[in-house]
Amino acid sequence: MLIFQTVGIIGKKRDARVGPTLARLAALLRKLDCTVLVDAASADHIDDPSCRYATVEELGARCNLVVVVGGDGSLLSAARSLAHTGVPILGINQGRLGFMVDINPDEMEATLAQIFAGDYVNEDRLLLSARIVRNDGQSIDGPFLAINDVVIRNQAAVRMLDFSTWIGNEFISQHRADGFIVSTPTGSTAYALSGGGPVLHPSLQALALVPICPHTLSDRPIVVGSDRTVRIILGGGEGTRAMFTCDGQTNESINPGDAIEISRASESLRLIHPANYNYFNILRNKLHWGRAPA
Repeated sequence: MLIFQTVGIIGKKRDARVGPTLARLAALLRKLDCTVLVDAASADHIDDPSCRYATVEELGARCNLVVVVGGDGSLLSAARSLAHTGVPILGINQGRLGFMVDINPDEMEATLAQIFAGDYVNEDRLLLSARIVRNDGQSIDGPFLAINDVVIRNQAAVRMLDFSTWIGNEFISQHRADGFIVSTPTGSTAYALSGGGPVLHPSLQALALVPICPHTLSDRPIVVGSDRTVRIILGGGEGTRAMFTCDGQTNESINPGDAIEISRASESLRLIHPANYNYFNILRNKLHWGRAPA
Protein backbone atom coordinates (compact mmCIF):
# COMPACT_ATOMS: atom_id res chain seq x y z
CA MET A 1 0.00 0.00 0.00
CA LEU A 2 1.29 3.49 -0.88
CA ILE A 3 2.39 5.64 2.04
CA PHE A 4 1.39 8.80 0.17
CA GLN A 5 -1.61 7.94 -2.01
CA THR A 6 -2.64 11.48 -2.97
CA VAL A 7 0.14 13.99 -3.59
CA GLY A 8 -0.19 17.70 -4.22
CA ILE A 9 2.22 19.81 -6.27
CA ILE A 10 2.86 23.53 -5.78
CA GLY A 11 5.26 25.40 -8.05
CA LYS A 12 7.02 28.70 -7.58
CA LYS A 13 4.63 31.45 -8.59
CA ARG A 14 5.27 33.50 -11.71
CA ASP A 15 8.36 31.52 -12.69
CA ALA A 16 8.10 29.50 -15.89
CA ARG A 17 11.51 27.91 -15.22
CA VAL A 18 9.89 25.45 -12.81
CA GLY A 19 7.69 24.06 -15.63
CA PRO A 20 9.96 21.20 -16.76
CA THR A 21 10.54 20.06 -13.18
CA LEU A 22 6.81 20.18 -12.42
CA ALA A 23 6.07 18.08 -15.51
CA ARG A 24 8.75 15.52 -14.58
CA LEU A 25 7.47 15.39 -11.03
CA ALA A 26 3.84 14.83 -12.09
CA ALA A 27 4.87 12.04 -14.47
CA LEU A 28 7.01 10.39 -11.79
CA LEU A 29 4.23 10.49 -9.21
CA ARG A 30 1.81 8.88 -11.65
CA LYS A 31 4.35 6.08 -12.27
CA LEU A 32 4.32 5.55 -8.51
CA ASP A 33 0.51 5.09 -8.77
CA CYS A 34 -0.28 8.31 -6.89
CA THR A 35 -3.28 10.50 -7.43
CA VAL A 36 -1.75 13.84 -8.40
CA LEU A 37 -3.34 17.20 -7.60
CA VAL A 38 -1.69 20.36 -8.92
CA ASP A 39 -2.09 23.82 -7.42
CA ALA A 40 -4.30 25.74 -9.84
CA ALA A 41 -1.80 28.62 -9.86
CA SER A 42 0.77 26.22 -11.36
CA ALA A 43 -1.55 24.97 -14.09
CA ASP A 44 0.08 27.13 -16.76
CA HIS A 45 3.39 25.34 -16.19
CA ILE A 46 2.06 21.79 -16.77
CA ASP A 47 0.50 20.84 -20.09
CA ASP A 48 -0.90 17.50 -18.96
CA PRO A 49 -4.63 16.72 -19.25
CA SER A 50 -4.31 13.85 -16.76
CA CYS A 51 -3.49 16.26 -13.92
CA ARG A 52 -6.25 17.43 -11.64
CA TYR A 53 -6.12 21.03 -10.47
CA ALA A 54 -7.11 22.28 -7.04
CA THR A 55 -6.74 25.25 -4.70
CA VAL A 56 -4.11 25.17 -1.97
CA GLU A 57 -6.91 24.68 0.57
CA GLU A 58 -8.13 21.62 -1.33
CA LEU A 59 -4.59 20.24 -1.46
CA GLY A 60 -4.39 20.45 2.32
CA ALA A 61 -7.73 18.71 2.76
CA ARG A 62 -7.17 15.89 0.25
CA CYS A 63 -3.44 15.16 0.10
CA ASN A 64 -1.17 12.91 2.17
CA LEU A 65 1.88 14.85 0.98
CA VAL A 66 2.51 18.17 -0.76
CA VAL A 67 5.64 18.71 -2.85
CA VAL A 68 6.80 22.30 -3.34
CA VAL A 69 9.05 23.10 -6.31
CA GLY A 70 10.87 26.40 -5.88
CA GLY A 71 12.90 28.09 -3.18
CA ASP A 72 12.48 28.56 0.55
CA GLY A 73 10.10 31.47 -0.10
CA SER A 74 7.75 29.20 -2.05
CA LEU A 75 7.81 26.65 0.76
CA LEU A 76 7.16 29.34 3.39
CA SER A 77 4.12 30.60 1.50
CA ALA A 78 2.70 27.10 0.98
CA ALA A 79 3.44 26.01 4.53
CA ARG A 80 1.59 28.92 6.13
CA SER A 81 -1.50 27.98 4.11
CA LEU A 82 -1.19 24.27 4.89
CA ALA A 83 0.06 24.22 8.50
CA HIS A 84 -3.42 23.90 10.03
CA THR A 85 -4.07 20.73 8.00
CA GLY A 86 -1.01 18.84 9.28
CA VAL A 87 -0.09 17.63 5.78
CA PRO A 88 3.69 17.01 5.45
CA ILE A 89 5.67 19.03 2.92
CA LEU A 90 8.61 18.01 0.74
CA GLY A 91 10.75 20.62 -1.01
CA ILE A 92 12.51 20.42 -4.38
CA ASN A 93 15.03 23.20 -4.75
CA GLN A 94 14.77 25.50 -7.73
CA GLY A 95 15.64 28.61 -5.77
CA ARG A 96 18.93 29.85 -4.38
CA LEU A 97 20.03 28.89 -0.86
CA GLY A 98 17.42 26.22 -0.15
CA PHE A 99 17.68 25.51 3.59
CA MET A 100 14.29 23.75 3.60
CA VAL A 101 13.87 22.69 -0.03
CA ASP A 102 16.65 20.15 0.10
CA ILE A 103 16.15 17.88 -2.94
CA ASN A 104 18.15 18.63 -6.07
CA PRO A 105 16.00 18.29 -9.24
CA ASP A 106 18.73 16.11 -10.80
CA GLU A 107 18.27 13.62 -7.94
CA MET A 108 14.47 13.81 -7.83
CA GLU A 109 13.66 10.40 -9.32
CA ALA A 110 15.99 8.40 -7.07
CA THR A 111 15.12 10.39 -3.95
CA LEU A 112 11.35 10.12 -4.41
CA ALA A 113 11.60 6.39 -5.02
CA GLN A 114 13.45 6.10 -1.72
CA ILE A 115 10.93 8.27 0.13
CA PHE A 116 7.94 6.37 -1.27
CA ALA A 117 9.58 3.15 -0.12
CA GLY A 118 9.38 4.53 3.43
CA ASP A 119 13.01 5.57 3.79
CA TYR A 120 12.86 9.22 4.85
CA VAL A 121 13.20 11.62 7.79
CA ASN A 122 10.06 13.17 9.28
CA GLU A 123 10.57 16.46 11.14
CA ASP A 124 8.24 18.78 13.06
CA ARG A 125 9.29 22.41 13.58
CA LEU A 126 7.74 25.06 15.77
CA LEU A 127 5.82 27.98 14.26
CA LEU A 128 4.94 31.40 15.63
CA SER A 129 1.53 32.96 16.09
CA ALA A 130 1.51 36.76 16.29
CA ARG A 131 -1.19 39.31 16.87
CA ILE A 132 -1.29 43.12 17.01
CA VAL A 133 -3.05 44.65 20.00
CA ARG A 134 -3.82 48.21 18.95
CA ASN A 135 -3.20 51.12 21.30
CA ASP A 136 -6.90 51.45 22.08
CA GLY A 137 -6.61 48.12 23.91
CA GLN A 138 -9.63 46.73 22.09
CA SER A 139 -8.73 46.24 18.42
CA ILE A 140 -6.75 43.09 17.70
CA ASP A 141 -5.38 42.08 14.29
CA GLY A 142 -4.43 38.48 13.62
CA PRO A 143 -3.39 35.93 14.52
CA PHE A 144 -0.71 35.78 11.84
CA LEU A 145 1.36 32.63 11.31
CA ALA A 146 5.15 32.80 10.85
CA ILE A 147 7.58 30.03 10.01
CA ASN A 148 10.83 32.00 9.91
CA ASP A 149 10.30 35.17 11.88
CA VAL A 150 8.22 38.08 13.03
CA VAL A 151 9.91 41.41 12.30
CA ILE A 152 9.24 45.01 13.26
CA ARG A 153 10.96 47.55 11.01
CA ASN A 154 10.99 51.32 10.81
CA GLN A 155 9.25 52.71 7.75
CA ALA A 156 11.41 55.85 7.88
CA ALA A 157 14.89 55.11 6.55
CA VAL A 158 16.64 57.81 8.60
CA ARG A 159 15.00 57.28 11.99
CA MET A 160 15.24 54.65 14.71
CA LEU A 161 12.42 53.04 16.64
CA ASP A 162 11.89 53.19 20.39
CA PHE A 163 10.29 50.06 21.82
CA SER A 164 10.26 47.80 24.87
CA THR A 165 10.38 44.01 25.00
CA TRP A 166 8.86 41.60 27.48
CA ILE A 167 8.71 37.81 27.90
CA GLY A 168 5.61 36.81 29.79
CA ASN A 169 5.29 39.45 32.52
CA GLU A 170 9.05 39.87 32.76
CA PHE A 171 10.54 43.06 31.35
CA ILE A 172 13.57 42.49 29.11
CA SER A 173 14.75 45.90 27.94
CA GLN A 174 14.10 49.26 26.34
CA HIS A 175 15.56 49.53 22.84
CA ARG A 176 16.51 52.10 20.25
CA ALA A 177 17.13 50.31 16.97
CA ASP A 178 16.05 50.03 13.36
CA GLY A 179 13.78 47.18 14.39
CA PHE A 180 13.53 43.79 16.06
CA ILE A 181 13.41 40.15 14.92
CA VAL A 182 11.76 37.27 16.76
CA SER A 183 13.01 34.15 15.01
CA THR A 184 12.21 30.46 15.16
CA PRO A 185 15.06 27.94 14.85
CA THR A 186 14.01 27.53 11.21
CA GLY A 187 14.38 31.27 10.64
CA SER A 188 17.66 31.55 12.52
CA THR A 189 19.55 31.08 9.23
CA ALA A 190 17.53 33.83 7.53
CA TYR A 191 17.17 37.52 8.43
CA ALA A 192 18.15 36.91 12.07
CA LEU A 193 21.51 35.50 11.00
CA SER A 194 22.34 38.57 8.92
CA GLY A 195 21.42 40.67 11.97
CA GLY A 196 24.04 38.89 14.09
CA GLY A 197 21.77 36.31 15.66
CA PRO A 198 22.78 32.72 16.51
CA VAL A 199 22.07 29.61 14.45
CA LEU A 200 19.53 27.50 16.35
CA HIS A 201 19.18 23.79 15.65
CA PRO A 202 15.64 23.04 14.35
CA SER A 203 14.99 20.61 17.20
CA LEU A 204 15.23 23.37 19.82
CA GLN A 205 12.08 24.75 21.42
CA ALA A 206 13.53 28.24 21.53
CA LEU A 207 13.37 31.68 19.93
CA ALA A 208 16.08 34.18 19.02
CA LEU A 209 15.39 37.83 19.85
CA VAL A 210 17.58 39.97 17.62
CA PRO A 211 17.68 43.79 17.59
CA ILE A 212 18.31 45.28 14.14
CA CYS A 213 21.20 47.79 14.10
CA PRO A 214 20.78 48.80 17.77
CA HIS A 215 21.88 52.24 18.95
CA THR A 216 24.11 50.71 21.65
CA LEU A 217 26.60 47.88 21.12
CA SER A 218 25.49 46.29 24.41
CA ASP A 219 22.02 45.54 22.98
CA ARG A 220 22.74 41.97 21.91
CA PRO A 221 20.66 39.01 20.61
CA ILE A 222 19.36 36.59 23.22
CA VAL A 223 17.78 33.14 23.10
CA VAL A 224 14.64 32.38 25.13
CA GLY A 225 12.31 29.43 25.52
CA SER A 226 9.23 29.19 23.32
CA ASP A 227 6.88 28.47 26.22
CA ARG A 228 6.13 32.12 27.04
CA THR A 229 4.72 35.01 25.04
CA VAL A 230 7.10 37.67 23.72
CA ARG A 231 5.59 41.15 23.73
CA ILE A 232 6.97 44.19 21.91
CA ILE A 233 5.45 47.61 22.62
CA LEU A 234 6.18 50.38 20.14
CA GLY A 235 7.01 53.79 21.57
CA GLY A 236 7.80 57.08 19.91
CA GLY A 237 5.85 60.15 18.93
CA GLU A 238 3.18 60.94 16.40
CA GLY A 239 5.55 60.72 13.44
CA THR A 240 6.63 57.16 14.22
CA ARG A 241 5.63 54.63 11.58
CA ALA A 242 6.64 51.00 11.67
CA MET A 243 5.90 47.82 9.74
CA PHE A 244 5.11 44.39 11.16
CA THR A 245 5.93 41.41 8.91
CA CYS A 246 5.74 37.63 9.09
CA ASP A 247 8.30 35.82 6.94
CA GLY A 248 8.58 39.00 4.88
CA GLN A 249 5.30 38.04 3.20
CA THR A 250 2.58 39.36 5.55
CA ASN A 251 2.72 43.11 6.18
CA GLU A 252 0.80 45.36 8.57
CA SER A 253 1.41 48.95 9.72
CA ILE A 254 1.80 49.58 13.44
CA ASN A 255 1.69 52.84 15.41
CA PRO A 256 3.00 54.08 18.78
CA GLY A 257 1.31 52.28 21.66
CA ASP A 258 0.56 49.17 19.61
CA ALA A 259 1.80 45.89 21.08
CA ILE A 260 2.92 42.80 19.16
CA GLU A 261 2.30 39.53 21.03
CA ILE A 262 4.20 36.52 19.72
CA SER A 263 3.76 32.98 20.99
CA ARG A 264 4.33 29.45 19.85
CA ALA A 265 1.59 28.39 17.43
CA SER A 266 -0.55 25.34 18.07
CA GLU A 267 0.36 24.09 14.59
CA SER A 268 3.72 22.67 13.60
CA LEU A 269 5.54 22.65 10.28
CA ARG A 270 5.82 19.03 9.12
CA LEU A 271 8.72 18.46 6.75
CA ILE A 272 9.77 15.31 4.88
CA HIS A 273 13.50 14.97 4.15
CA PRO A 274 15.55 12.40 2.22
CA ALA A 275 17.01 9.61 4.33
CA ASN A 276 20.50 11.13 4.16
CA TYR A 277 19.30 14.51 5.50
CA ASN A 278 21.81 16.15 7.82
CA TYR A 279 21.27 19.68 9.11
CA PHE A 280 24.94 20.38 9.68
CA ASN A 281 25.76 19.25 6.16
CA ILE A 282 23.29 21.85 4.89
CA LEU A 283 24.97 24.53 7.02
CA ARG A 284 28.39 23.55 5.71
CA ASN A 285 27.21 23.69 2.10
CA LYS A 286 25.04 26.80 2.29
CA LEU A 287 27.18 28.88 4.66
CA HIS A 288 30.52 27.56 3.33
CA TRP A 289 31.75 26.46 6.74
CA GLY A 290 35.25 25.04 6.90
CA ARG A 291 36.22 26.06 3.37
CA ALA A 292 39.47 27.79 2.53
CA PRO A 293 39.01 31.19 0.89
CA ALA A 294 39.16 31.14 -2.89
